[in-house]
Amino acid sequence: MKKILFVINTMGRAGAEVALLGLLRKLDRRDCGISLYVLLGQGELIDQVPPDVRLLNPAFSRSSVLSRRGRGELTRHVLAAFFRNGGCLRKAGGALSQLPAMLRRGRLQPDKLLWRAVAEGGLRFEEEYDLAVAWIEGGSAYYVADWVRAKKKAAFIHIDYERAGYTRELDRDCWRSFDRIFAVSPDAAETFCSVYPEYREKTAVFPNIVDQDSIRSRAEEPGGFSDRYDGLRILTVGRLTYQKGYDIAIEAMRRLKDAGYHARWYALGDGDQRKNLERQIAALDLRDDFLLLGAVDNPYPYFAQADLYVHAVRYEGQGIAVWEAQTLGCPVIVSDYCGSREQVEGGRYGLSCELTPEAVASAVMSLLDDAPRRAELGRRAAEKQTPSGQERLFYELLEDEASLV
Repeated sequence: MKKILFVINTMGRAGAEVALLGLLRKLDRRDCGISLYVLLGQGELIDQVPPDVRLLNPAFSRSSVLSRRGRGELTRHVLAAFFRNGGCLRKAGGALSQLPAMLRRGRLQPDKLLWRAVAEGGLRFEEEYDLAVAWIEGGSAYYVADWVRAKKKAAFIHIDYERAGYTRELDRDCWRSFDRIFAVSPDAAETFCSVYPEYREKTAVFPNIVDQDSIRSRAEEPGGFSDRYDGLRILTVGRLTYQKGYDIAIEAMRRLKDAGYHARWYALGDGDQRKNLERQIAALDLRDDFLLLGAVDNPYPYFAQADLYVHAVRYEGQGIAVWEAQTLGCPVIVSDYCGSREQVEGGRYGLSCELTPEAVASAVMSLLDDAPRRAELGRRAAEKQTPSGQERLFYELLEDEASLV
Protein backbone atom coordinates (compact mmCIF):
# COMPACT_ATOMS: atom_id res chain seq x y z
CA MET A 1 0.00 0.00 0.00
CA LYS A 2 1.30 3.43 -0.97
CA LYS A 3 1.75 6.00 1.77
CA ILE A 4 0.85 9.64 1.06
CA LEU A 5 1.55 12.57 3.40
CA PHE A 6 -0.16 15.94 3.04
CA VAL A 7 1.31 18.96 4.82
CA ILE A 8 -0.57 22.25 5.22
CA ASN A 9 0.15 25.36 7.27
CA THR A 10 -3.19 25.50 9.14
CA MET A 11 -6.70 24.08 8.77
CA GLY A 12 -8.44 27.44 9.09
CA ARG A 13 -11.53 28.31 7.07
CA ALA A 14 -10.04 29.40 3.74
CA GLY A 15 -10.11 28.31 0.11
CA ALA A 16 -7.01 26.13 0.04
CA GLU A 17 -8.12 24.25 3.14
CA VAL A 18 -11.61 23.66 1.69
CA ALA A 19 -10.00 22.42 -1.53
CA LEU A 20 -7.82 19.99 0.44
CA LEU A 21 -10.90 18.55 2.11
CA GLY A 22 -12.42 18.02 -1.33
CA LEU A 23 -9.36 16.14 -2.54
CA LEU A 24 -9.09 14.00 0.59
CA ARG A 25 -12.68 12.87 0.05
CA LYS A 26 -11.95 12.00 -3.58
CA LEU A 27 -8.73 9.99 -3.28
CA ASP A 28 -9.08 6.23 -3.66
CA ARG A 29 -8.19 4.49 -0.39
CA ARG A 30 -7.90 0.98 -1.84
CA ASP A 31 -4.23 1.30 -2.66
CA CYS A 32 -3.01 4.08 -0.40
CA GLY A 33 -2.99 5.24 3.21
CA ILE A 34 -3.19 8.99 3.82
CA SER A 35 -1.62 11.03 6.62
CA LEU A 36 -1.97 14.74 7.37
CA TYR A 37 0.40 17.03 9.25
CA VAL A 38 -0.75 20.59 10.04
CA LEU A 39 2.40 22.61 10.52
CA LEU A 40 0.94 25.03 13.07
CA GLY A 41 -1.45 22.50 14.64
CA GLN A 42 -4.50 24.73 14.44
CA GLY A 43 -7.73 25.34 12.54
CA GLU A 44 -11.48 24.94 12.85
CA LEU A 45 -11.87 22.73 9.75
CA ILE A 46 -9.95 19.82 11.24
CA ASP A 47 -13.15 18.01 12.21
CA GLN A 48 -14.15 17.87 8.53
CA VAL A 49 -11.10 15.80 7.61
CA PRO A 50 -12.24 12.26 6.65
CA PRO A 51 -11.92 9.93 9.64
CA ASP A 52 -9.63 7.48 7.83
CA VAL A 53 -6.96 10.18 7.34
CA ARG A 54 -4.28 9.80 10.00
CA LEU A 55 -3.57 13.11 11.76
CA LEU A 56 0.08 13.25 12.82
CA ASN A 57 -0.26 16.19 15.21
CA PRO A 58 -0.18 14.87 18.80
CA ALA A 59 -2.23 17.88 19.93
CA PHE A 60 -4.49 20.19 17.96
CA SER A 61 -6.31 23.49 18.56
CA ARG A 62 -9.69 23.99 16.89
CA SER A 63 -9.59 27.76 17.41
CA SER A 64 -9.81 29.87 14.28
CA VAL A 65 -6.48 31.45 13.40
CA LEU A 66 -8.46 34.67 12.81
CA SER A 67 -10.16 34.87 16.22
CA ARG A 68 -8.60 36.73 19.14
CA ARG A 69 -8.08 33.50 21.05
CA GLY A 70 -6.81 31.77 17.93
CA ARG A 71 -4.27 34.49 17.18
CA GLY A 72 -2.88 34.08 20.69
CA GLU A 73 -2.57 30.33 20.23
CA LEU A 74 -0.98 30.85 16.82
CA THR A 75 1.66 33.09 18.37
CA ARG A 76 2.46 30.39 20.92
CA HIS A 77 2.77 27.78 18.16
CA VAL A 78 5.19 30.01 16.24
CA LEU A 79 7.29 30.63 19.36
CA ALA A 80 7.36 26.89 20.09
CA ALA A 81 8.67 26.29 16.56
CA PHE A 82 11.52 28.73 17.18
CA PHE A 83 12.71 26.70 20.16
CA ARG A 84 11.98 23.19 18.82
CA ASN A 85 14.85 21.32 17.15
CA GLY A 86 17.38 23.91 18.32
CA GLY A 87 18.92 26.75 16.35
CA CYS A 88 16.74 29.50 17.83
CA LEU A 89 19.22 32.28 17.11
CA ARG A 90 19.88 30.98 13.59
CA LYS A 91 16.14 30.92 12.87
CA ALA A 92 15.72 34.47 14.15
CA GLY A 93 18.71 35.64 12.14
CA GLY A 94 17.36 34.03 8.98
CA ALA A 95 14.03 35.81 9.41
CA LEU A 96 15.65 39.17 10.07
CA SER A 97 17.99 38.80 7.08
CA GLN A 98 14.96 38.99 4.75
CA LEU A 99 13.56 42.14 6.36
CA PRO A 100 15.55 44.78 4.40
CA ALA A 101 14.55 43.36 1.01
CA MET A 102 10.93 43.18 2.07
CA LEU A 103 10.98 46.78 3.28
CA ARG A 104 12.50 47.86 -0.05
CA ARG A 105 9.52 46.29 -1.80
CA GLY A 106 7.29 48.48 0.39
CA ARG A 107 5.24 45.80 2.09
CA LEU A 108 5.99 44.07 5.38
CA GLN A 109 4.68 40.47 5.50
CA PRO A 110 5.55 38.88 8.87
CA ASP A 111 4.21 35.45 7.88
CA LYS A 112 6.70 35.17 5.03
CA LEU A 113 9.55 36.21 7.33
CA LEU A 114 8.62 33.43 9.76
CA TRP A 115 7.80 30.47 7.49
CA ARG A 116 11.39 29.20 7.32
CA ALA A 117 11.71 29.15 11.10
CA VAL A 118 8.29 27.50 11.50
CA ALA A 119 9.23 24.81 8.96
CA GLU A 120 12.54 24.06 10.66
CA GLY A 121 10.74 23.90 14.01
CA GLY A 122 8.14 21.41 12.77
CA LEU A 123 7.87 17.88 14.13
CA ARG A 124 10.25 15.36 12.55
CA PHE A 125 8.99 11.96 11.41
CA GLU A 126 11.20 8.95 10.70
CA GLU A 127 8.67 7.34 8.36
CA GLU A 128 9.39 7.45 4.63
CA TYR A 129 6.44 8.18 2.34
CA ASP A 130 5.82 7.22 -1.26
CA LEU A 131 4.53 10.73 -1.89
CA ALA A 132 4.74 13.88 0.27
CA VAL A 133 2.55 16.81 -0.75
CA ALA A 134 3.06 20.41 0.32
CA TRP A 135 -0.48 21.65 -0.10
CA ILE A 136 0.30 25.36 0.09
CA GLU A 137 3.15 27.81 -0.35
CA GLY A 138 5.43 29.01 2.42
CA GLY A 139 5.88 26.88 5.51
CA SER A 140 4.50 23.60 4.22
CA ALA A 141 6.59 23.82 1.02
CA TYR A 142 9.77 24.55 2.98
CA TYR A 143 8.99 21.78 5.46
CA VAL A 144 8.37 19.09 2.84
CA ALA A 145 11.40 20.16 0.81
CA ASP A 146 13.83 20.04 3.74
CA TRP A 147 12.45 17.79 6.46
CA VAL A 148 10.29 15.02 4.99
CA ARG A 149 11.60 11.69 3.73
CA ALA A 150 9.71 10.68 0.58
CA LYS A 151 10.32 8.90 -2.72
CA LYS A 152 8.36 11.60 -4.54
CA LYS A 153 7.43 15.13 -3.56
CA ALA A 154 4.76 17.44 -4.96
CA ALA A 155 3.80 21.01 -4.12
CA PHE A 156 0.78 23.20 -4.83
CA ILE A 157 0.60 26.87 -5.81
CA HIS A 158 -2.72 28.49 -4.86
CA ILE A 159 -1.87 32.14 -5.50
CA ASP A 160 -0.40 34.67 -7.89
CA TYR A 161 3.10 33.81 -6.73
CA GLU A 162 4.85 37.06 -7.56
CA ARG A 163 2.15 39.43 -6.33
CA ALA A 164 1.82 37.47 -3.08
CA GLY A 165 5.35 38.54 -2.18
CA TYR A 166 7.35 35.32 -2.52
CA THR A 167 10.88 35.65 -3.89
CA ARG A 168 13.86 33.47 -4.70
CA GLU A 169 15.57 34.82 -1.60
CA LEU A 170 12.72 33.66 0.63
CA ASP A 171 12.40 30.27 -1.06
CA ARG A 172 16.12 29.41 -1.15
CA ASP A 173 15.36 27.19 -4.14
CA CYS A 174 13.11 24.82 -2.21
CA TRP A 175 11.32 23.98 -5.47
CA ARG A 176 14.31 22.01 -6.71
CA SER A 177 13.29 19.26 -4.24
CA PHE A 178 9.89 18.63 -5.85
CA ASP A 179 9.09 16.17 -8.63
CA ARG A 180 5.89 18.03 -9.58
CA ILE A 181 4.59 21.51 -8.91
CA PHE A 182 0.84 21.85 -9.35
CA ALA A 183 -0.82 25.25 -9.84
CA VAL A 184 -4.58 25.63 -9.39
CA SER A 185 -5.09 27.57 -12.63
CA PRO A 186 -3.22 28.25 -15.89
CA ASP A 187 -2.64 31.84 -14.78
CA ALA A 188 -1.22 30.71 -11.43
CA ALA A 189 1.11 28.32 -13.28
CA GLU A 190 2.27 31.09 -15.58
CA THR A 191 3.01 33.57 -12.78
CA PHE A 192 4.96 30.91 -10.87
CA CYS A 193 6.99 30.06 -13.98
CA SER A 194 7.72 33.74 -14.55
CA VAL A 195 9.63 33.62 -11.25
CA TYR A 196 11.00 30.09 -11.83
CA PRO A 197 11.24 29.49 -15.60
CA GLU A 198 13.64 26.60 -15.02
CA TYR A 199 10.81 24.58 -13.42
CA ARG A 200 8.29 24.99 -16.24
CA GLU A 201 8.80 21.37 -17.34
CA LYS A 202 7.63 19.97 -14.02
CA THR A 203 4.80 22.47 -13.44
CA ALA A 204 1.25 21.39 -14.28
CA VAL A 205 -2.28 22.68 -13.74
CA PHE A 206 -4.33 20.92 -11.03
CA PRO A 207 -7.63 22.83 -10.52
CA ASN A 208 -9.13 22.94 -7.06
CA ILE A 209 -11.64 20.20 -6.34
CA VAL A 210 -15.03 21.60 -5.39
CA ASP A 211 -17.55 19.22 -3.82
CA GLN A 212 -20.68 20.57 -5.49
CA ASP A 213 -23.02 17.94 -4.01
CA SER A 214 -21.90 18.81 -0.48
CA ILE A 215 -22.29 22.55 -1.16
CA ARG A 216 -25.85 22.11 -2.44
CA SER A 217 -26.76 19.91 0.51
CA ARG A 218 -25.35 22.30 3.12
CA ALA A 219 -27.05 25.27 1.46
CA GLU A 220 -30.39 23.73 2.48
CA GLU A 221 -29.46 23.69 6.17
CA PRO A 222 -30.87 26.41 8.47
CA GLY A 223 -28.99 29.68 8.42
CA GLY A 224 -28.27 32.65 6.24
CA PHE A 225 -29.41 36.25 6.52
CA SER A 226 -31.45 37.17 9.58
CA ASP A 227 -31.93 40.95 9.20
CA ARG A 228 -35.19 40.85 7.17
CA TYR A 229 -33.74 43.35 4.73
CA ASP A 230 -36.10 44.04 1.80
CA GLY A 231 -33.53 45.31 -0.70
CA LEU A 232 -30.95 43.57 -2.87
CA ARG A 233 -28.24 41.63 -1.04
CA ILE A 234 -24.61 41.64 -2.20
CA LEU A 235 -22.27 39.05 -0.65
CA THR A 236 -18.50 38.66 -0.36
CA VAL A 237 -16.83 35.76 1.46
CA GLY A 238 -13.18 35.71 2.50
CA ARG A 239 -10.67 36.67 5.16
CA LEU A 240 -10.54 40.34 6.10
CA THR A 241 -7.04 40.89 4.75
CA TYR A 242 -5.33 43.31 2.38
CA GLN A 243 -5.29 40.62 -0.32
CA LYS A 244 -9.08 40.37 -0.41
CA GLY A 245 -9.65 44.02 -1.36
CA TYR A 246 -12.47 44.84 1.06
CA ASP A 247 -11.37 48.49 1.15
CA ILE A 248 -12.21 48.69 -2.56
CA ALA A 249 -15.60 47.02 -2.01
CA ILE A 250 -16.48 49.50 0.74
CA GLU A 251 -15.65 52.44 -1.54
CA ALA A 252 -17.82 50.82 -4.23
CA MET A 253 -20.71 50.55 -1.77
CA ARG A 254 -20.44 54.26 -1.05
CA ARG A 255 -20.92 54.91 -4.77
CA LEU A 256 -23.94 52.60 -4.86
CA LYS A 257 -25.51 54.48 -1.97
CA ASP A 258 -24.80 57.86 -3.55
CA ALA A 259 -26.50 56.63 -6.73
CA GLY A 260 -29.63 55.72 -4.76
CA TYR A 261 -29.47 51.92 -4.93
CA HIS A 262 -31.51 50.01 -2.38
CA ALA A 263 -28.86 47.40 -1.62
CA ARG A 264 -26.83 46.10 1.30
CA TRP A 265 -23.37 44.49 1.16
CA TYR A 266 -22.49 41.63 3.54
CA ALA A 267 -19.03 40.23 4.25
CA LEU A 268 -18.44 36.80 5.79
CA GLY A 269 -14.99 36.31 7.29
CA ASP A 270 -12.58 37.68 9.83
CA GLY A 271 -8.98 38.84 9.78
CA ASP A 272 -6.33 41.36 10.71
CA GLN A 273 -7.92 44.22 8.76
CA ARG A 274 -11.22 44.18 10.65
CA LYS A 275 -10.61 47.32 12.75
CA ASN A 276 -9.33 49.25 9.73
CA LEU A 277 -12.38 48.25 7.72
CA GLU A 278 -14.73 49.17 10.57
CA ARG A 279 -13.16 52.63 10.68
CA GLN A 280 -13.52 53.00 6.92
CA ILE A 281 -17.18 51.92 7.06
CA ALA A 282 -17.87 54.46 9.82
CA ALA A 283 -16.00 57.26 8.00
CA LEU A 284 -18.08 56.67 4.86
CA ASP A 285 -21.34 56.47 6.86
CA LEU A 286 -22.03 52.88 5.76
CA ARG A 287 -22.77 51.23 9.12
CA ASP A 288 -26.18 50.07 7.86
CA ASP A 289 -25.01 49.38 4.32
CA PHE A 290 -21.79 47.32 4.57
CA LEU A 291 -22.00 44.68 7.30
CA LEU A 292 -19.08 42.60 8.59
CA LEU A 293 -20.80 39.45 9.84
CA GLY A 294 -17.66 37.58 10.89
CA ALA A 295 -16.83 33.97 10.12
CA VAL A 296 -19.63 31.39 10.08
CA ASP A 297 -19.56 27.60 10.16
CA ASN A 298 -21.79 27.23 7.12
CA PRO A 299 -21.67 30.05 4.54
CA TYR A 300 -23.71 28.23 1.90
CA PRO A 301 -27.20 29.42 2.90
CA TYR A 302 -25.88 32.98 2.45
CA PHE A 303 -24.69 32.19 -1.08
CA ALA A 304 -28.07 30.68 -1.91
CA GLN A 305 -29.99 33.69 -0.55
CA ALA A 306 -27.80 36.47 -1.99
CA ASP A 307 -28.78 38.39 -5.13
CA LEU A 308 -25.18 38.92 -6.21
CA TYR A 309 -21.73 37.65 -5.23
CA VAL A 310 -18.69 39.97 -5.64
CA HIS A 311 -15.11 38.67 -5.45
CA ALA A 312 -12.98 41.79 -5.94
CA VAL A 313 -9.54 40.69 -4.72
CA ARG A 314 -6.02 41.99 -5.35
CA TYR A 315 -4.50 38.61 -6.13
CA GLU A 316 -5.36 34.94 -5.93
CA GLY A 317 -4.67 31.69 -7.75
CA GLN A 318 -8.31 30.75 -8.09
CA GLY A 319 -11.28 31.76 -5.95
CA ILE A 320 -12.95 28.78 -4.30
CA ALA A 321 -15.76 31.08 -3.13
CA VAL A 322 -16.50 31.95 -6.77
CA TRP A 323 -17.04 28.25 -7.58
CA GLU A 324 -19.24 27.95 -4.49
CA ALA A 325 -21.41 30.92 -5.47
CA GLN A 326 -21.77 29.63 -9.03
CA THR A 327 -22.68 26.14 -7.79
CA LEU A 328 -25.62 27.68 -5.92
CA GLY A 329 -26.79 29.80 -8.86
CA CYS A 330 -25.64 33.15 -7.49
CA PRO A 331 -24.49 35.55 -10.25
CA VAL A 332 -20.88 36.64 -9.73
CA ILE A 333 -18.62 39.60 -10.39
CA VAL A 334 -14.86 39.06 -10.14
CA SER A 335 -11.93 41.42 -10.41
CA ASP A 336 -9.50 40.63 -13.21
CA TYR A 337 -7.00 38.68 -11.11
CA CYS A 338 -4.91 35.60 -11.83
CA GLY A 339 -7.27 32.62 -12.21
CA SER A 340 -10.57 34.52 -12.48
CA ARG A 341 -10.86 34.58 -16.27
CA GLU A 342 -11.58 30.89 -16.67
CA GLN A 343 -14.22 31.06 -13.94
CA VAL A 344 -16.39 33.59 -15.79
CA GLU A 345 -15.32 32.67 -19.36
CA GLY A 346 -15.67 36.06 -21.00
CA GLY A 347 -19.01 36.91 -19.40
CA ARG A 348 -20.80 33.61 -19.91
CA TYR A 349 -20.76 32.69 -16.20
CA GLY A 350 -20.24 36.10 -14.60
CA LEU A 351 -18.72 39.54 -15.07
CA SER A 352 -15.11 40.67 -14.73
CA CYS A 353 -13.97 44.19 -13.92
CA GLU A 354 -10.91 46.19 -12.95
CA LEU A 355 -10.12 46.48 -9.26
CA THR A 356 -11.12 50.08 -8.68
CA PRO A 357 -14.09 51.42 -6.69
CA GLU A 358 -15.51 52.95 -9.87
CA ALA A 359 -15.24 49.76 -11.93
CA VAL A 360 -16.58 47.48 -9.19
CA ALA A 361 -19.52 49.83 -8.53
CA SER A 362 -20.28 50.08 -12.26
CA ALA A 363 -20.31 46.28 -12.67
CA VAL A 364 -22.55 45.86 -9.62
CA MET A 365 -24.95 48.54 -10.86
CA SER A 366 -25.18 46.87 -14.27
CA LEU A 367 -26.45 43.64 -12.68
CA LEU A 368 -28.62 45.24 -10.00
CA ASP A 369 -30.40 47.08 -12.83
CA ASP A 370 -30.93 43.94 -14.88
CA ALA A 371 -32.81 41.18 -13.04
CA PRO A 372 -33.19 38.96 -16.16
CA ARG A 373 -29.45 39.06 -16.77
CA ARG A 374 -28.75 38.19 -13.12
CA ALA A 375 -31.10 35.25 -13.40
CA GLU A 376 -29.51 34.03 -16.64
CA LEU A 377 -25.96 34.25 -15.26
CA GLY A 378 -27.06 32.40 -12.13
CA ARG A 379 -28.79 29.69 -14.16
CA ARG A 380 -25.77 29.10 -16.38
CA ALA A 381 -23.42 29.06 -13.41
CA ALA A 382 -25.55 26.54 -11.52
CA GLU A 383 -25.43 24.19 -14.52
CA LYS A 384 -21.67 24.51 -14.87
CA GLN A 385 -19.57 21.57 -13.75
CA THR A 386 -16.41 22.38 -11.83
CA PRO A 387 -13.18 20.68 -13.00
CA SER A 388 -13.01 16.98 -12.09
CA GLY A 389 -10.74 13.98 -12.47
CA GLN A 390 -7.57 15.85 -11.58
CA GLU A 391 -6.76 13.39 -8.78
CA ARG A 392 -5.46 11.06 -11.50
CA LEU A 393 -2.34 13.26 -11.56
CA PHE A 394 -1.50 11.92 -8.11
CA TYR A 395 -1.84 8.32 -9.23
CA GLU A 396 0.31 8.98 -12.29
CA LEU A 397 3.00 10.55 -10.12
CA LEU A 398 2.96 7.58 -7.74
CA GLU A 399 3.26 5.11 -10.60
CA ASP A 400 5.96 7.00 -12.51
CA GLU A 401 9.38 5.71 -11.53
CA ALA A 402 11.19 8.65 -13.15
CA SER A 403 12.09 11.74 -11.16
CA LEU A 404 12.35 15.33 -12.34
CA VAL A 405 14.29 16.48 -9.27
